[in-house]
Amino acid sequence: MRLGIVGGTGKLGSGLAQRWARAGHAIAIGSRDPAKARAHAEALRAEGLVVEGGDNFWAAGEGEIVVVTVPYAAHADTIRGIAAAVAGKVLVDTTVPLAPPKVSRVHLPAGQSAALEAQAMVGAGTPVVAALHHVSATHLADPAHAIECDVLVAADDAPAKARAIGLMRDLGLRGLDAGPLVNAIALESLTPVLIHLNRTYKSPGAGVLFSGLPGLR
Repeated sequence: MRLGIVGGTGKLGSGLAQRWARAGHAIAIGSRDPAKARAHAEALRAEGLVVEGGDNFWAAGEGEIVVVTVPYAAHADTIRGIAAAVAGKVLVDTTVPLAPPKVSRVHLPAGQSAALEAQAMVGAGTPVVAALHHVSATHLADPAHAIECDVLVAADDAPAKARAIGLMRDLGLRGLDAGPLVNAIALESLTPVLIHLNRTYKSPGAGVLFSGLPGLR
């Protein structure tokens, strides 16, 4: 599958790009600085991975599924900027509405969650999936590191959710159906708690694991 990663030169985006590329996906890395995206893609191609780079709109247009990995401060402008390119596609939003410098405190935005705001901007014809809020970018960056973390996946569109859960498996993670998109409020709100745990216990990347779910690995 060809995946577009908007904000793909950041810590989370670059980690996802190289992990998905190693799983056999073709990756289009996007950035506000297309030269930076092309340089990053070239470095990954040197490792034998299928990766190209360009600006965010280009990456959004290239991807069959598009993943947004930008800070909340850039979220609204980014979504508006790629809305035409993602029309009718599955849009996976990883954004957490943090309010620096108090990033270990829950901050609810005007639209209640970043994913709900994205859905309102792109319209009902483009299903938004909220996911990947609790996976350490540090761990993702190390392809040899086996990540112990479940991924909660929330969406109103069942087929879009199922496709996103499949992509979590390709990262070596367990994707879990976390219900409708409104539950992104809870998913995004857990990230400041994890940041607090990382700081308190000097962890490079606390995650979440759920027990008591029969039939799942």
